[in-house]
Amino acid sequence: MTRLVMWDIDRTLLVSGKAAHQAYATAFTAVTGVAWRAMAVTAGRTDRDISAEIFAAHGIADCEPHLDGFFTRYADEVHAARHLIAEQGHLLPGVRDVLQALAGRPGVVQTVVTGNIPAVAAAKVGAFDLARAFDMDIGGYGADDVARAPLVRRCLERTHAKYGGPVHPVVIGDTTFDVAAALACGAVAVGVATGATSAAELARAGAHAVLDDLSDVDAAVAVIAG
Repeated sequence: MTRLVMWDIDRTLLVSGKAAHQAYATAFTAVTGVAWRAMAVTAGRTDRDISAEIFAAHGIADCEPHLDGFFTRYADEVHAARHLIAEQGHLLPGVRDVLQALAGRPGVVQTVVTGNIPAVAAAKVGAFDLARAFDMDIGGYGADDVARAPLVRRCLERTHAKYGGPVHPVVIGDTTFDVAAALACGAVAVGVATGATSAAELARAGAHAVLDDLSDVDAAVAVIAG
């Protein structure tokens, strides 16, 4: 059985600084010609969901005709500023060691389920040299759907298509959105209180396990690997 470990990125693995938000603003104005006003709340949400809110707040009721062009330009802007992700941001405690420890376990496959579109997810993990830990091809991404649970489902579908056989899924994230998505898809939900959501809130949302962070590598691996 494959132990499929699905990581959220932002505030679970790393903090990326302001580069992505600036790229959002630049791409939005470049594609729409509308002056940028403000960013939406992003924690736990998908880029499709965030974009719909931002476009509406800037007077564009239907974002769909613009999304392909916007996501392409957004990805280009993030890659151009990729050096700033590492300069302004940082890895969260224990992340590199936990990823390496899990990578050495037979039957464990690690990927990402993130609100980011694929190219931006790749830029963020690549900025900290984490890409080798993940099978990015099977991930669930913010371009897949507005809601979070369908991202987990898409990841499971891609995993079955690539690896076959039974899968034991685990979702790791810092928000109640991550926990809810895991539970909706029959996955083990592991909350990590490294974002704005407290350990108590993650537990109340139904997380099977909650960690303050990943600094206790052995404890984190035991929870995640089962």
